Amino acid sequence: MEKYRRAVFIVIYAREKNKIQYLILRRKHHWVGWEFSKGGINRFESKRCAARREAGEESGLKIRKVKRFDYKGKYKYPKEFPDRKGLIGQTFTLFAAEAKKERVKVDRKEHSGFRWMTYKQAVKNVKFPNQKKSLRIVDKWLMKK
Repeated sequence: MEKYRRAVFIVIYAREKNKIQYLILRRKHHWVGWEFSKGGINRFESKRCAARREAGEESGLKIRKVKRFDYKGKYKYPKEFPDRKGLIGQTFTLFAAEAKKERVKVDRKEHSGFRWMTYKQAVKNVKFPNQKKSLRIVDKWLMKK
């Protein structure tokens, strides 16, 4: 039976002078490129708690609010990863997390750096179509607020 890791996507954003910026991380674990926060859901943990925890762990920022979206999906890994034995891919649920734009402290195990980007920059730099779609969904929601 094919097994997927349960995970969350978290688009971290900050408002500064009526402008929205997105925290985009430079991935180095499993692949190299730009992404937003994401991570696995621990046993007995809700998706919302996982989103808040992962956003904080991967950015070092204090998360103010977390919003869940109806967007979900799954994808297969390009190969089996040694730290994910028996898993062929990941399912995800999309969240947005608001943070104050302060000192970012990335998890050096997974990421080598970060940048705050506008929507245009972020959507151009993230690698995968499901991440681009996630950014579009969050940005559209924020533009309505």
